[in-house]
Amino acid sequence: MAAIALSVSTVKPLGDRVFLKISESEEKTAGGILLPDSAKEKPQVGEIVAVGPGKRNDNGTYQTIDIKIGDKVLFSKYAGTDIKLGIEEYVLLSEKDILAIVS
Repeated sequence: MAAIALSVSTVKPLGDRVFLKISESEEKTAGGILLPDSAKEKPQVGEIVAVGPGKRNDNGTYQTIDIKIGDKVLFSKYAGTDIKLGIEEYVLLSEKDILAIVS
């Protein structure tokens, strides 16, 4: 079996899925207390790095996705599939799991 080298440029989401890079989690609390890795929560904000063509309608056309590459988004806590490429963490999720665009 041949090994496949994955990188951000080789991942193309299908359907209404998006591929996003997770933002760094907070190192400190608001009061200045340093958090150990075991106490950190998974961030729910990320930047879109790839977008699928959209959901296919009954007549065969694609319904376009409202977000684009470079948008920062807030997504559901337990949504998507976590993927680690090198030291970077990514999530592959459906458009319906995206809650808001963060400006």
